[in-house]
Amino acid sequence: QVQLVESGGGLVQPGGSLKLSCAASGPFFSRYRVSWYRQAPGKERDLVATISTSGDRINYADSVKGRFTISRDNAMKAVYLQMNSLKPEDTAVYYCNAHPIYGTTDYWGQGTQVTVSS
Repeated sequence: QVQLVESGGGLVQPGGSLKLSCAASGPFFSRYRVSWYRQAPGKERDLVATISTSGDRINYADSVKGRFTISRDNAMKAVYLQMNSLKPEDTAVYYCNAHPIYGTTDYWGQGTQVTVSS
């Protein structure tokens, strides 16, 4: 079982940047595919980006391609989301999700709020 804690959210002006972190605890972190999701008020939770266990396969939602970068450090048990050129529509609670490659249970963090506003 893995526990996830997100950090790095905050208030930023349009065009600004933030870097979110997802710190994991528990064994075998390198065996989890990790994703960032986000949920805006009154909307469903949407997938933002996914990174494979080794980091060699990455996928992004069309809405963030070219602006967001997901990365991971298995030795540090962490996954990051670098967000550049932020827009007001990026405002949401951002969640870290871990899915084991040999299991079916999804693990979630508590979320971190990102607000893009002038």
